[in-house]
Amino acid sequence: MKLVECVPNFSEGKDMNVIKQITDAIESVSGTILLDVDPGAATNRTVITFIGTPEAVLESAFLAIKKGSELIDMSKHKGEHPRMGACDVCPFVPVSDISVEECVEIAKKLGERVANELNIPVYLYEYAATEPKRKSLANIREGEYEGLKEKIKDPLWKPDFGKAEFNPKSGATVIGVRDFLIAYNINLNTKDAKLATQIANVIREKGYPKKDENGKIVKDENGNTIYIPGLLKECRAIGWFVDDYNIAQISINLTNWKVTPPHIAYEKATDEASRIGVKVTGSELVGLIPKDALIEAGKYYLKKQNKSTGLPEKEILYIAIKSLGLDTLYPFEIEKKVIEYAYESKMNKKKLISMSIKDFCDELSTDSPAPGGGSVAALSGSIAASLVSMVANLTFGKKGYEKYNDEVDDIASNSQKIKDIMLGLIDLDTEAFNYYMEVFKMPKKSEEEKRIRDEKLKEATKKAIDVPLKTLETIKELLPYLEKITQKGNVNSISDAGVSALNLLSCAEGAYMNILINLKNLTDENYKNNIREKSKKLLDEINQRCEKVKVEVYKIIG
Repeated sequence: MKLVECVPNFSEGKDMNVIKQITDAIESVSGTILLDVDPGAATNRTVITFIGTPEAVLESAFLAIKKGSELIDMSKHKGEHPRMGACDVCPFVPVSDISVEECVEIAKKLGERVANELNIPVYLYEYAATEPKRKSLANIREGEYEGLKEKIKDPLWKPDFGKAEFNPKSGATVIGVRDFLIAYNINLNTKDAKLATQIANVIREKGYPKKDENGKIVKDENGNTIYIPGLLKECRAIGWFVDDYNIAQISINLTNWKVTPPHIAYEKATDEASRIGVKVTGSELVGLIPKDALIEAGKYYLKKQNKSTGLPEKEILYIAIKSLGLDTLYPFEIEKKVIEYAYESKMNKKKLISMSIKDFCDELSTDSPAPGGGSVAALSGSIAASLVSMVANLTFGKKGYEKYNDEVDDIASNSQKIKDIMLGLIDLDTEAFNYYMEVFKMPKKSEEEKRIRDEKLKEATKKAIDVPLKTLETIKELLPYLEKITQKGNVNSISDAGVSALNLLSCAEGAYMNILINLKNLTDENYKNNIREKSKKLLDEINQRCEKVKVEVYKIIG
């Protein structure tokens, strides 16, 4: 699922009624979950964090800025924090299955809408910046609200969206895209904050002051301190003592975890600590973390153990938590600390894939039309992918198969990913059908109602087709791994590869049937022909390749 985080900062930190109205606007959008509200009285500023699907987050962000512009008057605002607008800054943060580029498009859509509908000038910053000098929020905000009236007249500071006219009530809003920041603390077996600082200085990007042979700090010709660069990019760190835990910690902000992930920071801190006789005893996550950051950590430690990384997601997360000691100070709750799990937990949707096999089959057997064949087809695909991963894991490290370790580890890992995609399609198919039925019940008394209903029905039907089409496309992604494991997998488990192929045949035929039955409800012949041709081509290829696997398996097992 595509998930985006949004962290707007509003120039109001004292009147909680205003903040409540803004958060109510955010939560009014289905698919958005409010994660945090952090008001500051001294700064007269509130930072709000919410997450959701791209469409939902875009709508929530607009409604929040709209409500803020109605309730906050910048001409009367006083606060310690730099600011230039009622909604001062509104960054989007890619979290799951979404690129920076896609988030930039969201930022641009929001900027255009805020400027056009609310008459608020908008500047784009960070990854969305239209020129280098606008990448920095500090550059854009220089002069703050008080200087904006003159600054906005300067052609060099013409807004990216909206007129170059001062809006005295709302000021201007800065919208952009930034990386996910992970706040991460490393625990030490000492109370000495100086030792923690010593380690922090070595690992942080800024580094530490260079000293001469007499221990004096070295300056350049302008009198500025010369720093020896630290070991880790995109890493800020300090050392401190924590009363609550009675230990010293290295407090770290990882400003781009894809450059320096938590497990690399942990390992470097461990190395540097050991040099000065200090031991790392675990770590602590402050706030939330993207799932992929922990998955990467889990796989890193599995590889160090010479173990297969093709394990279920929860198993990999467990390895990461234990390896980083994230549960040493208090229990680590995945549903509260991993952002994707937190979102799913707060959405509180009853999922088919959370049912027991018996309950799912019972639900399937009732007179309710959903779940139906589409969900069962996706289930067959997830079982097929699970079997491929199983054969790969039963091959990894086995005597006589060691030369294939890297290859079968890749097969196991990718099959797990495909399994998870297929599991998601089980629920998506039922959700698509339920959405179609909701639209089908829309009123159709007037001509306008009929027109709107017809358009919505077309849209709902295409959504119902998209799911089984995605199922077919996902089967094709699995086929190379099935074929490879049939050729190189443990012969004692080769029948399981054959059962995987049989499940894929069922999955493919089921998905194709669901496409055809939904196409009957559409009148656009070009669309119907394109989808029919594309899906039939996929089906034929899947059938052909799965039949070859069956033949190969029967050859081996006699």
